[in-house]
Amino acid sequence: MNEFQQLRDTLSQSILNANFVKMTLSKPIKKSDGLPNVYVRLVKIKGAEVLQFTYHYTTNDKVKNYTITEALSELEILLLDNFRAATLFTLKNDLLVFISKKKKISYKLNAPSFKNKLPDTHDKPKERLAEAGKYLQYIGITDKDGKVIHKMADKYRQINKYLEIIEGLLKSTKLPKHIHIVDMGSGKGYLTFALYDYLVNLKKYNATVTGIELRSELVKYCNDVAKKSDFKNLSFVAQPIQEYDTNKIDILIALHACDTATDDAIYKGLSAKAELIICAPCCHKQIRQQVKGKEQDSPLLKYGIFKERQFEMVTDTIRALILEKNNYNTKVFEFISNEHTRKNVMLVGSKSSKKNDSSKIEDKIRSLKKTYAIEKHYLETLL
Repeated sequence: MNEFQQLRDTLSQSILNANFVKMTLSKPIKKSDGLPNVYVRLVKIKGAEVLQFTYHYTTNDKVKNYTITEALSELEILLLDNFRAATLFTLKNDLLVFISKKKKISYKLNAPSFKNKLPDTHDKPKERLAEAGKYLQYIGITDKDGKVIHKMADKYRQINKYLEIIEGLLKSTKLPKHIHIVDMGSGKGYLTFALYDYLVNLKKYNATVTGIELRSELVKYCNDVAKKSDFKNLSFVAQPIQEYDTNKIDILIALHACDTATDDAIYKGLSAKAELIICAPCCHKQIRQQVKGKEQDSPLLKYGIFKERQFEMVTDTIRALILEKNNYNTKVFEFISNEHTRKNVMLVGSKSSKKNDSSKIEDKIRSLKKTYAIEKHYLETLL
């Protein structure tokens, strides 16, 4: 008999009897997978009942819909490969499922936690982390009535996605009581204002945020908006990234800082021993210039579109490895969808208490450079 038979029977019966509430999977086998839990609920799509799985990753959520049969198979895979515990909530009782290290399945029945079912609507209202704040009107995202201006809808989605990512990162980062955040290459400040409003006004953090931007006209504009918005601990400074004093940075942010400006920002974060370094790299000219003329040595560099992607991947991979060499845990993931912008990769380094094997990491960097005929990565020269 299948060891999951009790789970299969209880789940199927609860749906048939219309008393299914929800199901949660928890206690991940490998925390490094970045998937702390999965939630399952019953929804109706075009009149048909499906089980909707929400995979709550550390940095984002992914949603998939399955038929009942598909869902049962997916649950077995997740419980064997990813999680050690699950709870099936029904109006009749709660079924607790436990999986031992030796993959032995055990069950426990508890009294029901819920008296009512969850709504079965598919379009669950999404929390907007940037809903509040007059600043959105000042920077041209919303109109006087607080409605998002049509042509700024993509930017508004980007702001909310950014705050979602920040929310997830802060949960696993140890920070001091007063947080010093520096946003290097802050531009017009869309994300800088949103971050300050979210941290200080919504989450009540004691935080100081500084935007570094070379263009003085943008700095003046952003400081005026900060003053109008009454953002007392937010300020913008007109200076090159290289000249910024690195005495105190807890969180370093560099979103779309062009070419080697991303490396200058990472270097400042490393020098200040920042707890969190968050980058969305832009351009990759430095590596491209070194490889120019050597494209025929590799078939991956022969075709234009592949060549550009290779430059991006190699540049950012070496950046990630250098962060690891300096005892940071790194993640590289999609910031926002390709349909909104090609500049959609985010590189995050979180300071680790464990020392990484720097010699092995250096070997990986050396091997990559040899493969692509790279003499030096700019970030290496700074360090």
